[in-house]
Amino acid sequence: HGTTTLGFAFQGGMIAAADTRSSCSGLVACTASPKVLPIHYHLVGTTSGTSADCALWKRILARELRLYQLRHHRKLSTEGAAKLLSHMLHPFKGTELCVAATLCGWDGDEEITIVSGPRLQGELFSVGSRSPYAYSILDSSVYWGMSIEDATSVAREAVYRATHRDAYSGNNVDLYHVTAKGWR
Repeated sequence: HGTTTLGFAFQGGMIAAADTRSSCSGLVACTASPKVLPIHYHLVGTTSGTSADCALWKRILARELRLYQLRHHRKLSTEGAAKLLSHMLHPFKGTELCVAATLCGWDGDEEITIVSGPRLQGELFSVGSRSPYAYSILDSSVYWGMSIEDATSVAREAVYRATHRDAYSGNNVDLYHVTAKGWR
């Protein structure tokens, strides 16, 4: 428990955000744990679960996407990357592996894709134990015509409000803006 991650699309691209606190058995283990992970130049992922598992699968997915690009001379779509990750994680179903991911990528001139969980596609997702609190802010504040400043402000507010009364989540908010030019 103790994670808030989110991703949403708007006219200026998409925002991926998460808190940075990691906990283990009632103990705050790290206050600067990255939960938004750059995977490829057009793709970031938000992660919830065991930090080591998430970091390992991010590296494996990043390697596979790079190999795909080298072999086929084109990038794999966000939906394709989500399908690949799902197939790679499936043999570990029912084991101690704990990875929940949302992939946010820009797939073409106007194509924005956000894929979460068992390949659910949409424009707004929040993953983690505190996601219901983040949804309360996101559902009332996110709209397509937002400016970049408004989008980053809403993302920060949603993560902050979700982590405000939880000892196991919080510290900083990592925020990524994904556009046709990549992420920053």
